[in-house]
Amino acid sequence: MILADKIIENRKKCGWSQEELADKLGVSRQSVSKWEGAQAVPDMKKIVQMADIFGVTTDYLLKDDIEETPETISESVEYSAGQEKPTRVSMEQANAFLAHNEKAASTISTGVMLCILSPVLLIVLPYLSEAGTLSLSQEISVMLGLIVLLIMIACGVALFVLTGIKGKPFEFLENRIIETEYGISGMVKERREAYEGTHTRLLIMGIGLCIVSAIPLFVSMMMGYMQQKQDSLFTLCGVSLLLVLVAIGVKMIVLTSVKQGGFDKLLEEGDYSRLNKKAGVWDGIYWAIITAIYFGWSFTTMRWEMTWIVWPIAGVVFAAYREVMKMIIKSKK
Repeated sequence: MILADKIIENRKKCGWSQEELADKLGVSRQSVSKWEGAQAVPDMKKIVQMADIFGVTTDYLLKDDIEETPETISESVEYSAGQEKPTRVSMEQANAFLAHNEKAASTISTGVMLCILSPVLLIVLPYLSEAGTLSLSQEISVMLGLIVLLIMIACGVALFVLTGIKGKPFEFLENRIIETEYGISGMVKERREAYEGTHTRLLIMGIGLCIVSAIPLFVSMMMGYMQQKQDSLFTLCGVSLLLVLVAIGVKMIVLTSVKQGGFDKLLEEGDYSRLNKKAGVWDGIYWAIITAIYFGWSFTTMRWEMTWIVWPIAGVVFAAYREVMKMIIKSKK
């Protein structure tokens, strides 16, 4: 058995894709492909690395007449027995997923924006009614604001559900180990590199809008203070502008993050690396709890201008939660 065949056999026994073996060796997937196709030979340093990760000797890899020993075979089988078998992804599936992800990014980001904007009228209408600007009672204004809020949230949730239904065929990319056909990795990396500039711009603009969104609130509070008025229309306008800017900024962030996440899913990188997939088992429950806290607090206190703070805090806590989960998974290996 030649070196090329031995690399293929041991890689498959360990349940690794060419991409994963390449990552472990610090080389490109194309290099591994050439080794397995007998088109090139790895240098001695890489052969020593492969011997270590495969649990074999360098003599076994280098000498064609040395076959694998029974002990090595049993060790390899035992090592790979507990591992999940990778799901094969074809070029057709990869292209279909990227097309779906492009549409999903726009749909999901729009749904998020609607949810953030939903309490604006509920904040402004009761004050306008109380000030006499609207010929509506305060109770009717509150009810009208609640109706608009629920309609916008319902529309946002409908967009999430619709995207989830259309994305059902691709759910395995988020929670299962995959192995892509030859050529997919290169195609995805090229498309990701072409999008990198747009991703950076949208991310910077989105984060920038979220940061400066507090400025209208501070300015309106200062104007109200200068006129010696508290809870004035200035403050309410400031809060409304804050929510509008946050909504636009978050839409940009979600839009580009979903698009970028599509590339990472196929490459099993970033948030969708194999370690992160294992760490993300409870993500859905986490965000369901956060959503329940947000609406419970908001409807109980009716302080929608304050309860939005739940989301940035939840984001920071989520990052810490993910790191703890990854540490736990690594400690069990």
